[in-house]
Amino acid sequence: MIDKATAQKIKDTADIVEVVSDYVHLTRRGSNYMGLCPFHNERTPSFSVNKSRNYCYCFSCHRGGSPVNFIMEKEGISYHDALLHLAKKYGIKVEERELTDQEREAQSRREAMFIANEWAMNHFEHNLTETQDGKDIGLQYLYGRGVTQEAIKQFHLGYALDQGSAFLDAARKKGFNIDVLKTLGLVGTSQQGREYDRFRGRVIFPILNSSGKVVAFGGRDLKGGPAKYINSPESDLYKKSNELYGMYQARSAIVKEDKCYLVEGYLDVIGMWQSGMQNVVASSGTALTDGQIALIHRFTKNVTLIYDGDAAGIKASLRGIDMLLSHQLDVNVLLLPDGDDPDSFARKHTPEEFREYVKSHETDIIRFKTRVLMDEVNDNPQKRVEAIRSVVSSLACIPDKVKRDVYIQECSRLLGVSEESVASATATARSAVVEQLKKQRTWQSLNQQIESGKIPPVSNPQTIPTTVNSPHSGSTTQGIGSGTSTQTVQTTASNSNNPLRPMEWTVLQYCIRYGFLDFCQDDATGNILTVLEYVADELASDNTSFTTAEFYKTFNLLSELIPQFRKDLNDFKENLQVEKESRRQEGYVAIGAKQLSINEIQREEQKLEENLTNWEDEMIAEYSRAYPSKELASHENDMIRRLTTEAITEPHQLSHIYSRERPVEKEEDKLISLLPTAIYVWKNGILDLELKRLMSEFRVISENGMHDQALKVQMQISELMRERSELAKNIGDRILCPGSAINKNPKYRI
Repeated sequence: MIDKATAQKIKDTADIVEVVSDYVHLTRRGSNYMGLCPFHNERTPSFSVNKSRNYCYCFSCHRGGSPVNFIMEKEGISYHDALLHLAKKYGIKVEERELTDQEREAQSRREAMFIANEWAMNHFEHNLTETQDGKDIGLQYLYGRGVTQEAIKQFHLGYALDQGSAFLDAARKKGFNIDVLKTLGLVGTSQQGREYDRFRGRVIFPILNSSGKVVAFGGRDLKGGPAKYINSPESDLYKKSNELYGMYQARSAIVKEDKCYLVEGYLDVIGMWQSGMQNVVASSGTALTDGQIALIHRFTKNVTLIYDGDAAGIKASLRGIDMLLSHQLDVNVLLLPDGDDPDSFARKHTPEEFREYVKSHETDIIRFKTRVLMDEVNDNPQKRVEAIRSVVSSLACIPDKVKRDVYIQECSRLLGVSEESVASATATARSAVVEQLKKQRTWQSLNQQIESGKIPPVSNPQTIPTTVNSPHSGSTTQGIGSGTSTQTVQTTASNSNNPLRPMEWTVLQYCIRYGFLDFCQDDATGNILTVLEYVADELASDNTSFTTAEFYKTFNLLSELIPQFRKDLNDFKENLQVEKESRRQEGYVAIGAKQLSINEIQREEQKLEENLTNWEDEMIAEYSRAYPSKELASHENDMIRRLTTEAITEPHQLSHIYSRERPVEKEEDKLISLLPTAIYVWKNGILDLELKRLMSEFRVISENGMHDQALKVQMQISELMRERSELAKNIGDRILCPGSAINKNPKYRI
């Protein structure tokens, strides 16, 4: 296990932008970064990365979180393994003991599969370079294909010994579960029930996902058998439609070059990689899928498809065009000379010659399709009509209207058809495409909700106390209204349709987003209260608590952080003073270098001090603002992480397009009105629930002629009505007069 200090060091070191950049091509937008979500297929970016708060969030599928949570969700691994992943990335040493066989089997099936695949890859690599058969057969084949030692190491190429059950025997000695190996397709079972090595006698090409985890293998036959290549079957780790060979090795180069070359086979990727064209991936000989295209789009929008120049290559280049265009990719096609594939062409030319060939021969995919189809038409009117309709169907898949109109003009010229006709046919086809996309999005949304589910409601109300102490006070006071009962709170908590939940969530959001910011002064003690302390004090004064278990736990965790926050903030302020003094000296030097009068120098120095004070205040505020999310977004409890991520995702981030047209008032600036109002709305909700309970009780008592008891209940109802009326006034005041509303409570001063 990882000790607490090391775990904290990993969390503090991990930078969300660096972590996410390994999977997503990010573009800066103001203070945030945006990119295509790595958790679902999308064509327009909805994945936001906030560097200052060190978290990410997708506004479509609602996944993301801290660096730890992001790695957990992206890799499908545990909290512990996510910490190990980040420790490795940042070179943080973690002392861990070797897992026993029992502990290995106790791990989740998915983790066991990753471990088995990793071991299998290392086993095949060892066979290739350390065994005589591997050197004589496997290495000789690779050397004969021009594969270098560097590429063998980079792509983890290997060899499976042709000895029936050599792999199986080695796996048994290591204690691996044979059923797991069968699921992964590493071991097969004959018709007679005998287990055997499925990849025996083949050169092995490990398939790594975009984060470098081994998810599958491809095996190339060297004996002239009926199956030239065999691949791993689909499993929990491997969905062929979502993976591209070489993506892990290519992703950095793709981002750097802002371009991806797409080829068909393993050796095509390796050959181009050796020639210096390292931004290349392969679809492994299958037709492109939506998932594979989305994977490319996470790193770049520029794609060049490279095919052989024969008739088969030309036909292959036309497959998947509509799907590529619908993802808003800029797609080109490059046909190689007859008799060449990317591997052979790369070995014949230097990287400079290859790049020059690409530059002079690649063609925009729409123009390419139009010319290819028109070349086949000859003088056949029917074929001409079919070709035009095929081009129009591709034009309809382009989401960008301006881009679509440009292509309509170009295709009109190439097809010899009026622009109006092409535009009209494209508009009709586009309507059908949009309608289909709407249906797909609806089904995808439903499936995602079914698969992911929502945060569960309270399942154990008995663990919820009916009071919550203020973080700075050890006492509690009388509850809201004389009729409020413990039973009401517990009944509400156990209800899956808890009507108080939305009101409590609003208050908890403010606590997570701004919990450690200074909010007001307590006149009784003279202390400055943070947002969190103010909320706790308000709840304690009325003997109120969160009735939703996960909210209650999160609020208590925040309260427990206050002492550590005070200490960390003091340390931060000390470091800030050093930086402030350095900035001050730099400012004085800059002022001294100017030719200014005495009065001008004084004004400049005064302005410098004001700027330094404002800078210091903002730095302290930003540190305080980020502290809750920094601590809780990396919490080991999955529910706490999810709540924190959802809370710190600011609603106005979705409206960055509209914010350019009109300024968006920040939620934080309105907090002096929003927070007290939210608390009073919540308290009013509690009173409403109790009022409904008493009204129901009153009806039952009245119907049974219990007049004395009915009178007592009626008095309780009247008292609750009075209290609710007072709360309603407070709510109205805070909405209409946000600047002065809180001052109506003599306990606080802003």
